[in-house]
Amino acid sequence: MSNLTILRTYAQTNPAKLPPSVLFSHSSTSLTIYDAFAKGIFHFLILPRVQAPFAVSELSSLRTLLLSGDKARAKQLITALNEDAKTLRKEIEEEMLDRYGFTWGIWTGFHGAPSMEHLHLHVLSDDLCTERMKNKKHYNSFHPKLGFFLDIDEVLSWFDAEDSYFSSMAKLDPKKHYEPMLKEDLSCWRCNTSMKNIPTLKAHLQEEFDSLAKREKAKMERRRKLEEKTAARRETDATE
Repeated sequence: MSNLTILRTYAQTNPAKLPPSVLFSHSSTSLTIYDAFAKGIFHFLILPRVQAPFAVSELSSLRTLLLSGDKARAKQLITALNEDAKTLRKEIEEEMLDRYGFTWGIWTGFHGAPSMEHLHLHVLSDDLCTERMKNKKHYNSFHPKLGFFLDIDEVLSWFDAEDSYFSSMAKLDPKKHYEPMLKEDLSCWRCNTSMKNIPTLKAHLQEEFDSLAKREKAKMERRRKLEEKTAARRETDATE
């Protein structure tokens, strides 16, 4: 099975036949799977299942969907994926709290020029310093300020724009527009500091994440103590 088409294979497979190491959840219209090369501590892909009214070819990528000729149908599908993503985000945040004691950013979007066939929506945490983050291309494909990673809200906004703008954005030309973004110099997406290589960048991102964790945990502890004091005060007032 080719790695380039494995997502398409999953989308055409009965979810009951997918192993738990691959499948996180599913609905009648989509699959949520674990990204096998997770770039964040939490990283999932949401795939539309291959079924009417869409042909396999129309679901090959975001570009093929947008150029399928039916804007209303395409918007409906992306909106449905967004609703699935919202549910997934809540589950991720609950797991963050359970495992780490705080929550942090979660991104939802598409790659402008995906490397794998079949439309897939990324939902990942913004730490970006996992062992699978190995090179500039990996990192820049998710950098939120470069433009290769297309936030789903941005994509949905295209449908409400002028037809000429929608047509322009729907082209998603990889050679002229998106692929050059992967070659941009490395920089921290949080503070914009330039980085000489991936190891330096990942060490910096880890420091940023650790600092964030410290601040957020302290904030949650202050909130917990305040809630305890408030509850104790109410209990005292009720007995007086």
